[in-house]
This record gives sequence, C-alpha cells and structure tokens, in this order.
Amino acid sequence: MGKYLIALIIGIILVPTAFYLYLRSGDVPVATSASPLPFERFFAKLAMHATMAHQLPKTDAGPPTETDLVSGAQIYRQNCAVCHGLPNKPPTIIAKGMYPHPPQFFHSRPIPSYDSNRPYRPASRKVYWKVKNGVRLTGMPGFKGSFTEQQLWQVSQFLSNARNLPAAAAAAVEGKPQEAQQRATVSRSRQTMPSNHK
Repeated sequence: MGKYLIALIIGIILVPTAFYLYLRSGDVPVATSASPLPFERFFAKLAMHATMAHQLPKTDAGPPTETDLVSGAQIYRQNCAVCHGLPNKPPTIIAKGMYPHPPQFFHSRPIPSYDSNRPYRPASRKVYWKVKNGVRLTGMPGFKGSFTEQQLWQVSQFLSNARNLPAAAAAAVEGKPQEAQQRATVSRSRQTMPSNHK
C-alpha cells in the first residue's frame, strides 16, 4: 500500500513538472503555421460541444424576413467578411494567416441562384452562440457587447440562409449600392408575382 501511495505522489508531482518544463522548453507550437499540439483538436471539439450543449438558447428568432437577411448581409460584410470571405473573392491575407483557419462561407464562388419556393430557414442556434460569444483561442471574437440582440440574430439568419439568399441580400453582401439592392428586390418580386391572364 505504501508503494502505491508513493508512486501516486510522485506521479502527481512529475506530471505537472514535466508539463511546465515542456512549456518552458520553447518547443511548444504556438505559431499559426505550426502543427497542432497532440490531441488539440480532440479536446477543443470536446469542450466546444459540451459547452454548447449547456448554453445554446432554447428557442430561435423564427424564420427571417428579407429585411432581416439584407441587414444580416450588411453586418456580415462590414464585420465578418475579412475572415470568412465574400462571394467571388479569394480568402484575405488575414484569413490565410490565421490558425485555426476560419471557415470560408462562400468558398470564392458566386452566390447560388435564389429559389423562391424554398422558405427561409430559422437561424442555427449554434451559429448564434458563436457569433454572440466567440470562440476562445481561434481568433473568433464575441459580438454580444457590440451588436444588439436583433443584429446577432440577423447575421446568424443570414449565415443560415447563405445558400438561398434573395437578390437584395446577395447584392448587400457583394457591396452593391443601395439602389442596386432595391432594384434587385423589385426585379425579384416581379419574377415571383403570378401573372394575370384574362
């Protein structure tokens, strides 16, 4: 019994000491271009999933309106696109230099054609949580101190509908003038309006 107790005490002392010496060695990969630590991705995902399971909002804001999606697109372009990309644009030098690499929501491709028969989706609660709280040690900031609650939901709704955006929201994220956004909305409404045959 005494030997097991001694071994336990030695283990309790040695493990933290070895970890401290490893940190002080200068060999820990801290540069964004370095390989990840052993089990780094595993522990990060484990912690993220466990946290979200306890902190996700119980309800969402419901399906967005076109106005919500346009507002979300404007918020995204001004505050998020530098890391997460824009349609028809390559990743920025900031995004290329980050680790972990931020997801590119448009992958340098054009925005898919809008399908008016598909209803707008409610915002993903996971997306909302990440926008609101950020993710530690990834470069992803939390915006709960900068955006209103409505803005948090709007940008989350925009991202959750990025594969089926109305013309006005697509124009907004591409940075087209307000007049072009309004024309896109009118054009889209005319295309979806049923024709009257007399």
